[in-house]
Order: sequence, then C-alpha cells, then structure tokens
Amino acid sequence: MNPYRPQRNYGCRIRDGFSYYGMRTVVIENELLRISILVDKGTEIFEFLYKPIDMDFMWLTENGVQNPNSYLSTSDDPIAAFIDYYPGGWQEVFPNGGSSSSYGGAQFGQHGEVAHMPWYYEVVEDRAERITVRFSVRTKKVPFTLSKTMSLVSGEATLYIEEEVENLSGYSQRYMWGQHIALGKPFLDENCHIHMPPGVRIITEDASKNPSGRVKRGHEYEWPLAYNELGELVDLSQLPPKRTPSEIVYLTGFGNKGWYSVVNEQKGLGMKVEWDARTLPYLWYWQEFGATTSYPWYGRHYNIGLEPFAGYPTYGIDEAIRNGSAGSIAPFEHKKFTMQVRVFT
Repeated sequence: MNPYRPQRNYGCRIRDGFSYYGMRTVVIENELLRISILVDKGTEIFEFLYKPIDMDFMWLTENGVQNPNSYLSTSDDPIAAFIDYYPGGWQEVFPNGGSSSSYGGAQFGQHGEVAHMPWYYEVVEDRAERITVRFSVRTKKVPFTLSKTMSLVSGEATLYIEEEVENLSGYSQRYMWGQHIALGKPFLDENCHIHMPPGVRIITEDASKNPSGRVKRGHEYEWPLAYNELGELVDLSQLPPKRTPSEIVYLTGFGNKGWYSVVNEQKGLGMKVEWDARTLPYLWYWQEFGATTSYPWYGRHYNIGLEPFAGYPTYGIDEAIRNGSAGSIAPFEHKKFTMQVRVFT
C-alpha cells in the first residue's frame, strides 16, 4: 500500500489499506461496479457488485469467506484443503484443475496451487477515468510465474482482465488453467437463461467415472439440448427448479473468442463473459441445484459455475494430458490471455 497515493471518492478508485478476515484485500470500483479481491488468497474475487441496484453476482456459500490460516483442518484430504475454505466467488486455477493429481513428480490438491497462495500486487494506473492493478505470483511446485491486470473504466460496468503465464524452465511444460467463476443468489434463480454462440458442443464424461445427473453420459450433444437417461431432451440453457440433480458437463467449439451470458429475465439483468478461447478453449458448466444432501453442500445451495478452462475434465492434470486437452508451453515461452466481464440491463 502506498500511503501517498491520491484518494478519491468519485470516478474510478482503489482501496487497499485494509484486510478482510485477516487477508490483504484490494477493492476496485467505479460508478457502477465494486469488485473485492483477496490478494492473500489467490486473488479470489468474493464480490462483484452492480452498485445501482445493490446486486452481487458472485455466489457466496453458507460458510462464506474463510481464511485458511485461521484454523487447522482436521483432514489431510486434498479435496478438503480447497473445499473447506471455499466461499464461492471466482478463483484463479493453475496449474491443476479439479481433483488431486500429479505431474512431473509434483502432487497437487484440488484446484492447486495458486488459488490459496498470496500474490504480489502493484497499482499501475490510478486516475478517475481508469484504474489498473497488476497481480503476480510464482508457483512453488512447478516453474511458472502468473500475472494479471484488472482494470475499470469510468462509466462502464465492465471488468477488463489481461493475464500472462511464463515458463521459467528450459523444458516444455503442461498445465491446466481456469477461471473458476460461480454465480448464485441474489442474481441466480429459475428465471435465468444461459446464452452462447452457435456451434458449441457439449462433452460428457464416461458413465463409469461419474453417474448421470441431468444428462446421459458418454455422448456429445449440440448446445443447449441433451438427452437424459429416459431419452427425453433437456435444455441446459434454462435453469431448472430446486432439487434438480447436480451435474457437470464441458463445452467447446467457441473458436477464437468465447462468450456466454446469463440473463435473469425477471430482474432484467445479465452478465456477459468474453474470453480468449484460443488459450482457454473449454468451458466447464458445473450445476448444483440443492440435490447434493451430503458434504459439502448439504442441500443448501443453488448455484452454477461457468468456467473457461484449458483442460478437462475435473480429474486433474494427468487426465487432461492423457486426453490431449491440457495446455502446453515451450521453454521460456510467455502465453497471454484476455477476458472481460460486463453487467448489462
């Protein structure tokens, strides 16, 4: 924190002189958006607030924001190490996506490793018209640095993100890389529709690995329709009633530029996410509608995750390497990624 940086109460502004549950926190905002970022916990975005109507798009679990340093987990379960401290919201996932997995002799837990690491940050631009904060981290198990900038422009309800991953070694490396975006109440409910470009395909896992939920396993479909086990068509673009079975499918076929929007027609409000699909060519569509009555949700949540990713499915990097979907980076190469998230009425 720079104590001499000019302070404003108008236009674009940055607040970074405080902590939230003991973690360094950066808040960026303009006239329309307020976005709160846990710097000490993977640059986790736990608030994405549309200020004119006090509407937060990020899902917040019943446990809420957790500081991993506030108590010691009673389990060495590699999934619990992430889930027990998971507040919903939006995490950066790198270099492993999903379950515990190993690569090059390194063992990763759920979504390990940058999601729980403290990042460095610096204010790059601080004007009433535009603000930019740069965050960076260096992984410990594998030779990467990851950096990203988040920017807001005055009068725009859009978050702009630019990222770069660098291979610090003289050997080619593989990775999974994702934006773990989860949406929930008060925005998300049964009045929501999901829109995507034409030509998007739905990929399902083999039934032997994950039993069917809403969709019959082991097949590919064209968005948004898929068959269930009874041979009935299911429209995945329409959010279903509570207690509908939980599900995860994977989407691809976005071309160079991916996008989706989630629109709540009753509230007259939507969020559109656009990203560089050359770098993150898959979209994980996780659905939890309150049918999971055991750990960790206990039937208490109604949420979805729509998560741009390099690599699938949610079994870790070794599986993504086997199916050819993991990202690849040459010795000392830099790879860049851009995305933007816009709220619209």
